[in-house]
Amino acid sequence: MSKPEFSRPADVRQCDGLHVELTANDAERTALARRFDLVRVETLTAHMTLSRKDRVVEASGTMQADWVQACAVSADDLPVSTKETLSFRFVPEREDHNPDEEIEIDAQDCDEIDYSDTHIDIGEAVAQSLGLAIDPFLTGPNAEAARQKAGLLNPEDAGAFAALKDLKLKP
Repeated sequence: MSKPEFSRPADVRQCDGLHVELTANDAERTALARRFDLVRVETLTAHMTLSRKDRVVEASGTMQADWVQACAVSADDLPVSTKETLSFRFVPEREDHNPDEEIEIDAQDCDEIDYSDTHIDIGEAVAQSLGLAIDPFLTGPNAEAARQKAGLLNPEDAGAFAALKDLKLKP
């Protein structure tokens, strides 16, 4: 497995009370833009505080990112900014997990990230948060004109119920 584009490993044994500031450099931002199919990532920073209890590491803080992505319809470049609160729980990888076994998760489990050995990767967790913040269907101000020029219908006129819209009930 290749190294993540924005890797910032931390030793679980030394992270209690640790404050980390992460800033993606030019090469990392370029690689993340390629990974997430963006025009470019202009900034990516995070400020995180880590705490540990036994082998479980809690990380909380904020992420700030600026990127440019293509409009889903017109392909125009659209600048996007976000500032988000982050919260992760790094837990030791389960050794008794059967990959074919169905498991139920609740809302708290969704923020858990498995790790093996003695290191977590806080940078990769931040990168995944960036990926989740990206709207894959983002449209800009020229989207409607591009739809009309291409002869595409509005999404409301192309759905499964569009044919029913013009039907009138007879008394």
